Amino acid sequence: MTRAGGTRTGAGAGVLRRLRSWPSGQALLLFPVLLIVVITVVDLRTPDSVHLGPALVIAPALTPSFAGPRTTGLVGALAVTAQVVIGVVHGGLSTMNHILQIVVLAVLSVLVVLYSVVRERRQAQLAQVRTVAEAAQQVLMWPLPECIGPLRIASLYLAAEDEAQIGGDLYAATRSEGGVRVLIGDVRGKGLPAIGEAALLLWAFRESAHRPVELTELAATLDASVSRYAAELETPEDLGERFATALLVEIPDQDRLTRLTSCGHPPPLLLGPGHTVSVPSLRPSPPLGVHRSSEHTLDAFPFAPGDTLLLYTDGVVEARDDQGRFYPLAERVARWTDETPEALMHHLRRDLLAHAGGRLDDDAALIALHRTARPLARS
Repeated sequence: MTRAGGTRTGAGAGVLRRLRSWPSGQALLLFPVLLIVVITVVDLRTPDSVHLGPALVIAPALTPSFAGPRTTGLVGALAVTAQVVIGVVHGGLSTMNHILQIVVLAVLSVLVVLYSVVRERRQAQLAQVRTVAEAAQQVLMWPLPECIGPLRIASLYLAAEDEAQIGGDLYAATRSEGGVRVLIGDVRGKGLPAIGEAALLLWAFRESAHRPVELTELAATLDASVSRYAAELETPEDLGERFATALLVEIPDQDRLTRLTSCGHPPPLLLGPGHTVSVPSLRPSPPLGVHRSSEHTLDAFPFAPGDTLLLYTDGVVEARDDQGRFYPLAERVARWTDETPEALMHHLRRDLLAHAGGRLDDDAALIALHRTARPLARS
């Protein structure tokens, strides 16, 4: 008995394995086909006064959700054939009722196939747009290195726009003379205009960050680029509305004193061992592009090995829950101060989306910079 039971169990497991190996579309195709069979059998066994045939339209109507026009057409043809069989068994095809049911089912099946054709074309167009967007993302937002100088880095980008992978938030990191320079910023607005301005700011940073100049001078260079772009493209409707917040950070390889310049950007969080979180004191200057100014300030604070510096955009702290409460970043991140940068980003992504109900109203970007005792191999 045990051996026989084991054989049946093995056979059942084999069937399950074969079903799991099917492509999802083929497995789902069983449902409309089975639905047609069940409706036909039940209709044939019921009195002539009961008409279940019109329910056959459900089968072709469901098929476009997982299959293309050809498969939808085959399911529709199968449904029409089943309706013909029902008509023949229940008094022949001479009755007006059966003829109308067949015609209506055929017309509805054709309409569903046409809908499937349109849907498939739009999906192809959307796939092409996604491909272009991914290529643009790779050109614009280069992936941050996992290790650079004395830092381990992890980043997170959550775009608010549907089907988008990038928006007006931006970040970049590069080696400079004796250290690492990092930029995180937020361009006002959303959509393609914001992406264009983000590209300009990133290009200006990558072009200038390697030069041996103070962060304040680098900020002035970025300010000039944003202001020039705004002057060329500003319309009367958005006069004075083209600007960007930015935070520039310089982390020397040897000196533990980290320098930064804030242009209207939220201050970073310094995460230390034992769940400690502090906010470095900043004297922010106006956002880039608001007005040309050389009065950018340079601030400094100790950034010791074992600490993690968390940079973020305002889309993180301004994310609201269903009761309108902002996301308490400093409070939440205190739970994970001892995590690696990668694990920290994983926790923050899950927690932020849960707080916002799965969808953000603004782009959000975060960078975790963990300082080690010595420069890492991949720098």
